Amino acid sequence: MTEPGARITRRDLLRLAVAGGPAALAACGWDGGPLIQPKLLRVSRLNDWVGEQVLFSQDRLAPTYRADQRSGRMPSYFISRGGPPVWPEGTEWALSVGGLVRKPMRLTRPMLEALPRLTYTVKHHCVEGWTAVATWTGVPVRAVADLVQPTDQARFIRFDSFDAGFFNGWDLASAFHPQTILGYAFNDRPIGPDHGAPLRLYSPVKLGYKLTKYLTAMTFTRERPGGYWEDQGYPWFAGI
Repeated sequence: MTEPGARITRRDLLRLAVAGGPAALAACGWDGGPLIQPKLLRVSRLNDWVGEQVLFSQDRLAPTYRADQRSGRMPSYFISRGGPPVWPEGTEWALSVGGLVRKPMRLTRPMLEALPRLTYTVKHHCVEGWTAVATWTGVPVRAVADLVQPTDQARFIRFDSFDAGFFNGWDLASAFHPQTILGYAFNDRPIGPDHGAPLRLYSPVKLGYKLTKYLTAMTFTRERPGGYWEDQGYPWFAGI
């Protein structure tokens, strides 16, 4: 407990927000089971509000590491059965970007790689409690948004995947955070199927289940999208 008169830190606020709730379960090694009880859902919504309105800042950057500090292994995760999903051979993959935008586009991998890029080595945080340090390269989501020009009505982005229909939604502030990228390289090599090829969403200030892999579409929306795990009770904001 914070001593009387002491300065309340971000960590203190987060502890107050998640006490007894889903994020607290995550911090204790929550095994990823669905949290659908109404009381926990209400706490989850409170966590989202505190995370988005009180704790989140465009100026707060996740710490970066040297390449020689990378973890030896980065676990992979997908919901498709029988192995990681792979884009069909002989068909061209492209990212569809549309919704409430002035210039909808389809962006191929070469087109994305020609845009401004960002590379960083950061720590990945999984809701199950493990962490790993890896290097990611990609195009900032903000750079793609600048191309398609969202309308004033756009408030959120829905990210869709070819991983058995996986999807989730982000608020624009989180999507436009300086470290939020559409990643196409992992540990200095083109990203592979285990980690979301040909393109995945990445941010070191979000829990792993928000980082949609195997991307097919970005859709700017007025209403807040749900998500594969979020619709089962996981916290929607998922900030760390």
